[in-house]
Formats: sequence, structure tokens, C-alpha cells
Amino acid sequence: MNPLLNLCGVCLELHGRAVLNELNMELPAGEIHALLGANGAGKSSLAYLIMGCTGYQPSGGEILFDGQRLNPLPIQSRARLGITLAWQEPARFDGLTVRDYLRIAAHGNEVEECLMRVGLDPALYLGRAVDKTLSGGERKRIELAAVLAMRPKLAILDEPTAGIDLLSLDGVVGSIEAMMASGSTVLLITHQADVAAHAERASQICGGRIVCQGKTPDVLANYQRRVCERCDGSVCDYG
Repeated sequence: MNPLLNLCGVCLELHGRAVLNELNMELPAGEIHALLGANGAGKSSLAYLIMGCTGYQPSGGEILFDGQRLNPLPIQSRARLGITLAWQEPARFDGLTVRDYLRIAAHGNEVEECLMRVGLDPALYLGRAVDKTLSGGERKRIELAAVLAMRPKLAILDEPTAGIDLLSLDGVVGSIEAMMASGSTVLLITHQADVAAHAERASQICGGRIVCQGKTPDVLANYQRRVCERCDGSVCDYG
């Protein structure tokens, strides 16, 4: 069975610098897959490349999604195919209420349920604006509720716990598990081992390459060593 997402020898250059180097990774449909790596390893760049963000076009390799080549497709076409990205820093929308923001994404009458999934009381949040009056953590959870409401084929979550306090972590994890239960495949991008532990399989990125992939406990063990043997044979300390 072919993977839902297949990255084959993908290269990316930004401002004359190689960010991704012949990266290979596969994501089967219907699983939570964690992408682990230190700051600057290429995690967010990979997310933007899969989504097709401006300036993030591969300089080599192939991106296949559900058997279709994504390389030439703009971000709008990729979204229509069922790919959604939750940004590391969620957007603000002055004048747009949480209720209307979620209704744009929702399939049916799921707005309140999606808010509750991320640990937010609908009675307290539906009438609020998605603006600076919300904390970064609140906006992050509302964005996750919107992704859950979309039911995408592939949900790319870039550091979904950024700005989230420990008391809210269960709600975030619950929303990720709910995405999978609704049929979404989840690419969970994080540098936190306790978050990655909720994934079935994982990959570790270092220096723009996947250096370890497999069962999550095995990848976590390698990641927590704080060193990795690169494909060029050198050893780098990314701690």
C-alpha cells in the first residue's frame, strides 16, 4: 500500500543556503507521525514546503500526496486536496469571532464540540474575537479546533504545544487524537519528547536530513542521546 505522503530526495535552498538535503520520508495514512528535531534542523521549513508556501519550492526531489505529484501545485490546490497546516505562531483576525472562524472550517454543527476537544469552554470563547485579546496559547488551541473541524486528509501541526501551559496540554493531545479518529493523518512537528510520545511512529531530522525513522520509542531514544551520526559520517551535537 502506497503511503499518503512520500518525500523522495527532497532538497530546499533558502537565501543560498541548503536547508533540506535529499530528505526521504514516508507517512502512511491514518497515523500520528512525529517529526523530531532541534531548532534550526529544518522542521518548519519542511512543513512549509509540503504546504506549498511562497518561497518554499523544492530545488530537487519529489513530493507525492495520495499518489499525486505536489511539486507544481500552489498552496490553494494543496489545501483542496486535503492538506492543512497549523502554524507555529497562529494568526490573529481582528473583528472575526471564534464562532465565525470555526464555522468557516466546520463540517456540520461541530463548533462547540471542537472547542471542548481542545479544552476551551464554548460559552466563554465563541463570542470573543480572534485577536490580541487572546493569549498565544488560546489562539493556538482555537487554531487546533479549526483544524479538527476541517477533517483534513493530512494535518501538519508545527509545534502545537507552543505557548500552551501544562494544564492545557491534555486538551491539545486530545485534539490530535481526535483528528486521527476522524480520519486525518497527523504530522506532529515538535522538539518535545513528551508530545512526540503520543505518536505511533516518528522521524528525526538533523541537518536537513532524516537520520532516524521507525517506532517512536526507538526514535526518541536516539533523539535523547543529543548526538547523531550524520549521513556524511560526522557527529554533530545538536543539544
